Amino acid sequence: MTGAELFVSDKWKDYELIDCGNHKRLERWGKVVLIRPDPQTMWPAKDLPAWKKADAVYHRNSSGGGRWEYIGKVPEYWVVKYGALSFKVRPTGFKHTGLFPEQAYNWDLIKKLLKGRSGVRALNLFGYTGAASVAAAHAGANVCHVDSSKGMLSFCKENAVLSGVDEGRIRLIPDDCLKFAEREVRRGNRYDAIVMDPPSFGRGGKGEVWKLEDDFWRLLSVCGRLLSDNPLFLLINSYTAGISPLVAVNMVRSLGLPPSVLSYGELALPFRRGEMFLPCGLTLCAEFNL
Repeated sequence: MTGAELFVSDKWKDYELIDCGNHKRLERWGKVVLIRPDPQTMWPAKDLPAWKKADAVYHRNSSGGGRWEYIGKVPEYWVVKYGALSFKVRPTGFKHTGLFPEQAYNWDLIKKLLKGRSGVRALNLFGYTGAASVAAAHAGANVCHVDSSKGMLSFCKENAVLSGVDEGRIRLIPDDCLKFAEREVRRGNRYDAIVMDPPSFGRGGKGEVWKLEDDFWRLLSVCGRLLSDNPLFLLINSYTAGISPLVAVNMVRSLGLPPSVLSYGELALPFRRGEMFLPCGLTLCAEFNL
């Protein structure tokens, strides 16, 4: 095991973090330029003309929500490409766009670890709009994608179609991730690869409450039992400030499944032409039998 690393998603053509600062991001998504709030960007922004030419700006309100102010022509949704993958982008009422561009590093990693392998069974928990699921399925894996939001499952299905993923490669499950994983153990199902991106707080479709500090170890220990006899990898992402890469390392090592390779650190996006980097949460990949 080596020390923590910085994993930069710098191969984008359809996405660009033009600048960030003053608690905001200035981003290009295809041809659409957006300004969104970001509490981590505490340094000053540059006085760039692009800040005044955005097509839409998200404004937060005092209750924690917010609204989009549309200045230019912004479609309801549009498509961006990353290599052979295509994803739908749609501004939502919670400032998000349906895609986390920093995860491109992990999509490349997933495809690399699956290259040349057939019949791989993969599980994606808290799968959101399915970018990781689409990447895995595009590389030939059979993916079980779990998210409590049926809207996110529909989003994932659209992304799979856009990326030309064969029908049936991704199984969409509307469920509480922890309860689903526990049932899978009882059913005797196993997976060769597991991906998860647990939030700090969430609610399942039936009102189940997820709290990272209370439930993460329980989920991780269940996932340890879900791995097949010859697993490929376990990939963990988290944007939650309460968990550091070293905490994740300690938890994975506590599973008693020593990986052949363990890489961990922080995802990042370059801005100002690669002079600076925006931190985008931790990532950890435990590779087995590779």
